[in-house]
Amino acid sequence: MASMVEIDGSEGEGGGQVLRTSLALSLLTGRPFHLRNVRARRKKPGLQPQHLMSVRAAAKVGRAHVQGDCLGSLNLVFEPGEVSAGSYRFDIGTAGSTSLVLHTLYLPLALRAKAPSHLTLVGGTHVLASPCFHFLQTTWRAHLEGMGLPIELKLVRPGFYPRGGGIVEATVHPCSRLKALHIGKRGKAFIRGFSIVAGLPEDIARRTARRAIQRLKAKRLSSEITIESWPGGPGAGLGLVLETEPIPVLFFGLGERGKPADKVADEAVDQVLEYLEGGEAAVDCHSADQIVLPLALATGSSSFQVSEVTQHLLTNIAVIKQFVERNVVCEGDEGQAGIVRIA
Repeated sequence: MASMVEIDGSEGEGGGQVLRTSLALSLLTGRPFHLRNVRARRKKPGLQPQHLMSVRAAAKVGRAHVQGDCLGSLNLVFEPGEVSAGSYRFDIGTAGSTSLVLHTLYLPLALRAKAPSHLTLVGGTHVLASPCFHFLQTTWRAHLEGMGLPIELKLVRPGFYPRGGGIVEATVHPCSRLKALHIGKRGKAFIRGFSIVAGLPEDIARRTARRAIQRLKAKRLSSEITIESWPGGPGAGLGLVLETEPIPVLFFGLGERGKPADKVADEAVDQVLEYLEGGEAAVDCHSADQIVLPLALATGSSSFQVSEVTQHLLTNIAVIKQFVERNVVCEGDEGQAGIVRIA
């Protein structure tokens, strides 16, 4: 077996990103790893339900041997086996993020499995501190298609904090090789959006949309926002999509108990304005740390301009370099626009 990769989970952003990238790369490279100080920089360190599900899901699709896969664990040893295609169902059991479990699995299944795989993921679909389903559908999936990796996504049922219970289905097709990308400046943008409620009065969605339109108009930005009522809940949110080239970019404001509709709108609008005022880079800060991993595995050199260099991006690059021999460089200071080059 290949030599063990030793990783300190307290370095960099010190969260679940280190774990997910390590799991994916271990399955892809066949290299085992020992992760100590798991999520050491978080309020609740160690493995929480969504992280534990990522570990167990990776172990199941990759026939891995695992030590330390229990709630709160600060140490994890993961020894991968062969990745197998199949139909898998993973229930987080809480409102933990389904999107982050998907991020752990899609590359090993696409690049190492020999047939399509169908995933059913149960948990949170629109929750704090993780990409919502509509970001995956609108922005993340478009980036992957540009690399030659098609993924089909379906929101069967939305799931909000704290109830969870959302269901996402994903079909991951085999991919013989990933294409390199060179992403520079974004094009002109038109803003469309959707203001949603689930199990709550529709007036909340109307007030959220009205506030967003007013704020965008004050910046001379036109927008069209629809009102939508979803099943389930309770939950609310506002998605704003910048229809631009080469990839549409989605930003999301999430409702919470006691959070005014205006604040939900401001959360989404602030992200849009920060992105637009940060320069002409096409790749938003959230996409950057998500696409750097597949691009590091792509054939040929890649580069992309990012609107903001984040600690998540820098941490992901550091973990990637421990598993694969690629020259991945980020030019630019944290908190500023930058360029990522992969040779």
